[in-house]
Order: sequence, then structure tokens, then C-alpha cells
Amino acid sequence: MANTSYVQTSEFQSLPIDLATERTPRIEDHALIGDLRTAALVTKDGVLDWLCLPAFDSDACFAALLGTTKNGHWTIAPKIPVIEVRRRYRKDTLILETDFVTEEGTVRLVDFMPPRKGRECSQVVRSIRGINGTVPMRSEMAARFAFGRAVPRVLAVDGATKVSAGPDALYLRGGPTDGVPSLVAEFLVSEGTEVSYSLSYGASYEEAPCKEDIGLAEHATEEFWTDWCSKLKVPELYKDLVVRSLITLKACIYEPTGGIVAAPTSSLPETPGGVRNWDYRYCWLRDGALSLRSLIVAGLSDEAMAFFDWMQRAIAGDPAQVQIMYGIRGERRLSEVELSWFDGYEGAKPVRVGNAAYEQSQLDVYGELSMVLYEASKHLGGRRGPEAVRALMTIARHVASVWQKPDRGIWEMRGPERSFTASKVAAWAALDRAIRFTEEHNLDEPVDDFRKARKAIFDEVTREGFNSKLNTFTQYYGGTGLDASLLIIPISGFLPVTDARVIGTVAALERELLQDGLLLRFKPEAEVDGLSGDEGVFLACSFWLAGVYQTMGRTQDARKIFERAASTRNDLGLLSEEYHPKQRRQLGNFPQAFSHFALVSAALALAERKSMVEE
Repeated sequence: MANTSYVQTSEFQSLPIDLATERTPRIEDHALIGDLRTAALVTKDGVLDWLCLPAFDSDACFAALLGTTKNGHWTIAPKIPVIEVRRRYRKDTLILETDFVTEEGTVRLVDFMPPRKGRECSQVVRSIRGINGTVPMRSEMAARFAFGRAVPRVLAVDGATKVSAGPDALYLRGGPTDGVPSLVAEFLVSEGTEVSYSLSYGASYEEAPCKEDIGLAEHATEEFWTDWCSKLKVPELYKDLVVRSLITLKACIYEPTGGIVAAPTSSLPETPGGVRNWDYRYCWLRDGALSLRSLIVAGLSDEAMAFFDWMQRAIAGDPAQVQIMYGIRGERRLSEVELSWFDGYEGAKPVRVGNAAYEQSQLDVYGELSMVLYEASKHLGGRRGPEAVRALMTIARHVASVWQKPDRGIWEMRGPERSFTASKVAAWAALDRAIRFTEEHNLDEPVDDFRKARKAIFDEVTREGFNSKLNTFTQYYGGTGLDASLLIIPISGFLPVTDARVIGTVAALERELLQDGLLLRFKPEAEVDGLSGDEGVFLACSFWLAGVYQTMGRTQDARKIFERAASTRNDLGLLSEEYHPKQRRQLGNFPQAFSHFALVSAALALAERKSMVEE
């Protein structure tokens, strides 16, 4: 029977620090650590303020990111003023090292999560190592389950401090003394000494997870990441940027299924203090589909095949039921609710979990799916080739019957349904890839109806979606606004980059949507997207434009916008969804897989162009 005793609750209740002294960290002040099941964010100040356990889509047990320390945090930092903070990822790993420089000495905080194997539990490891001098330190671990709302029960169990609420439990081990660790501890760290903690997750009604050797866990974590990176196929041009982005993307993959979360966070605002706050802990077909070629080119065929298999399971058998997004295991119902007890990041409310956009109709998803199926049929081979072909034909038959319907557009507009130009182009791409594959492989597939529908879409888009007075395609039929999603026109092959209408559209995007060298998605209008407030520049769109420039032969422009967009990364190489040029800060959920995939894709395109020129 477990040796169990109660911990004095008065100690636990004293955990929250003086809220008057709290400082909201910027989004880019955060670092990412993860174990291929879930991920945590850690600030420059040594605060772990976001972690969902046991998976990306679970309830958060540390959620100060969206509220205050009352909503759960784990802070390890010097008790005395810090003169300088220096941090880095250990080369080719997701092991975070943060140096705190004080007048009395320097200490290093090492944070990581060992990649999980099989049914192992999630574990966060935090070690404090003395570099020079002697520094007084303080650790406060205050978990709050059920998205920062539930105060846990605290027990001592077999040498660990167990904090639990409902089905969830965390086990804290280690600390400055032998025996059961305190949730609050103050201690000295001198040169050459080390204090380490581990925090493990388990079901509250089961036995505690086994104690693991922290040194061995660190070695295994470093070995895992360096071995994984050694297999990457990355050109020298922008190599460091691409490798760090690929590591970040790997950390966003839910390894048991291959699903890729858009981001490990929820409700980080796209507008400072605004309402554009969404839960991104799910898998968008669009994001994954656009990533597949980059994964293949970078040598990540295992990850590409795992995502392809996840996608096939998620979309199932009826294209009429295809959703734009699913859960990490392929779940279809992602009901959206608001968590009223949160203050919101910098006051941005509401805080949401779940995402109602899963119910939206978006034609573009069929085009993106078909483009990835076309690539998969060529590159993945084996049993996935025939599966891709069958899916291509099934989707094309469906698109041929529904392409005339209005939808919500690529950006999940919450205004009325419209005939968005990019959606129609994507429908064209779905038919085009099915026709193209049939012709390339001399397949006995009936595609005459596909050809008729493809031509009908082309004729309609060039007639209704192009404004001859403005010399540009527009966001939706009959409108005058622009949208970065129009870049799908040359990217999909709908029109070549040499076409005067494409050149005119690119010029219009430059004129209307470029801000400080970066590209907005569109100019928000309440009657179109159904929301109030502005938003920052959309980083993925800036990388898309770099790729289009490269295709147009505008190599200098491509390099310029690529490097401008890449310059918005934080000191660790991480990107959010958007960037505020005037405030010079990141916006939106973080880190954003879509932004990192777009960076990788653009970098590979630029490197390919450079290689062709040199040859």
C-alpha cells in the first residue's frame, strides 16, 4: 500500500505571488518545450504558464498565460534582481537553457519534456545549475486543473508531492532536499551545484508513475532530437531557420496519430485586447495539406505518411461530410465554449476552448486536399498511392456538383457566406488534379464531366472574380476588397505568373495589403468576417508572397520579404500567427505551425531557385 500523508494546505494556499507585481509577458517572450503529445510554454522569467495534460487538447493545468498566477503557474527564478537573461535551445534539440545573470552570480535553468514512448506519462523536467557565484532561488509550483479553475488536493505519496483534482494528478519529485518536495522552496545554488525537479502526469485514481532518473532523461531527450535532426535534408541557404522551424513543427505533431495541431495554445489574441481569440489545438486539413510537400522534401517521409494516414481516417468515406478541421485523433465535434473565469491575455476576451469553425462549409479544403493527394500519390507510393487516387476521384465528383455554392472562405469568416474567389480557384484545383493524374497515368477514369466543370469554374472566376477597372482579382465576386488568399491563383496553376491578371493582382496586393514589408490577409470588415477590430500582418501570407515572387523571377524581392518575415521570429526562432508592425510584437496563437510550414516551404523554394541559377 502506498505511503500517503497529507501536506499542510496552508503552505499551498500561500503560493500565489503578489498580483500587483505581475507582469504580462509578451507572446514572443515564451519558449516551447514538448514531448510529442503535448507542449508547455516557458517565459524568459522562468514561468511555466501554459500546459495541457495529458494531450494538446486536454484541459490546461497551468493557464496563467490567459489569466493570472491564480490560474496556475510554475515559477523558478532568482529571488534577487536579474541583470540579464540569456536563453537558447541546445543545438538541434528542444532543450531550453535560460541563464539568469545577477550581481551575486549566474544560474542556468534547463527545461525539457522527454519524448514519450508508448504509454509513458508526460514529464516536465526543470534543473537549476550554478554557473558562478551563489544565487538565492525560489520555486513555486501552483497547478490549477480544469483550465485554471480547480484548486487541487495535495498529498505526500511515496516520496512525491501529489496534487490532484478529479481524474488528473501531477507528481512533483526532486528539489533541494531529500524526501517529499515542497511546492514552495527557497534555496541557494552555487557554482557546480544543481537542484532538479520533475513533474509527472498520471490518472489520480491509479498508482503514481515511476520515478525516472533525470540525468538519463536529459541524455535520452538530447539524443532523440539530435538523431532526428541528423536525418533532415535541408539546403544550406537558411539552414538554421529551417531546422528550427522543423523541430518546432515536429513538436506540434501528436505522434500517436500523426495529426498536426495548428498551435499548442488557445485564445492568444489576433487583435490586442480584442475578440479574435480562437482555440488552435486542433488539426486543420488546410495546414497539413500545404505542409506535406515540405515534409517530403525535408526528408520527413515518416511524418508525411503519418499525416496522410491521419487525414484518410479523419475524412472517412463521404466527401460531403469533410470538415475543415478535426481533433488530434480525428474527432469531428469540437464544440466551442467561453471560459468566463479568465481575464484573457492582456484583457482579450472571450477566452474560448473548442472551435465552432469545424461546422463551416469551405470549398477551398477540397482543393488543398486534392493537391496534397496528388503529391502523395507521386511521392509516398506503396499502399498510399492507390488510396490517394481513389480519394482524388471521389473528391472531384463531389466538387463537380457543389462548386457553385457560396462558402465561408479560406479564413473561416463568421460573416455571411459568399462566393469567395480563392474558394472557387481551389475547387478548380480539385478537379484539375484529378484530371491531371488520370492523364499522366493513362487511367481508365471518366473525367469528361470534370473537364466541363473545370472549364466552367475557370470561365466564372475570370469573369466574376476579376475587376478590370482595378486590374486585380478580388476577395469575392462583385467586391472590391483584396485578399492574400488570391495567391492561390498562381500557386495552384490556375493561371501562370506571367499572366497580366496575376501580375496585376500581385501589384494590387503590394499596394493595398503590404504593411512595413509584410502582408495582411485582408483588411477586416465586420460585414465580411463578422468581427470587430483590426489584426496584424499574417506571416504565412508573407512567405507565400516570397514563393510567388521567386516563381515570377523576382528573386531579390523574394529574399527581401522572406527575410523580413523571418525577422519577426523571437530570439529562439519561434513564430506566432501574426505580427504587429507598429508595436513590433507577435500576435495570435504560439508557436504557429502554419507560419513555420510557410517559412520552410518558402526557404526550400528560394534554395531551389538559387541552386538552379548556380547550375
